[in-house]
Amino acid sequence: MNAEEIIITDNEFLRQFETTIKEQLATIEYSQQERKIFLTKVFMPESLKEEGYMDIFIEAVLEEIKDRNTRVMPTSPDVAKFMRKNRRKYKDLLPVGINI
Repeated sequence: MNAEEIIITDNEFLRQFETTIKEQLATIEYSQQERKIFLTKVFMPESLKEEGYMDIFIEAVLEEIKDRNTRVMPTSPDVAKFMRKNRRKYKDLLPVGINI
């Protein structure tokens, strides 16, 4: 499975991005201010993390945000770590003057 195969739902009521993988829910909570979205907390069942779905999920969410022309503040350690690992691909999503 790769990021293109994951269906991301933006649950605006709960302010989280959601997906279901192997009948288990994974979420990334967010808050939005002006043209920035703060990704604050990632929840993924341990079994899915062990199978390597964390990076795939984060990538799918970042691609979803990229399509919105919005900047990302990765306040979640998991998201910040992923963006650091993939700095070249996602540096344009960071607000001006922010480095991770």
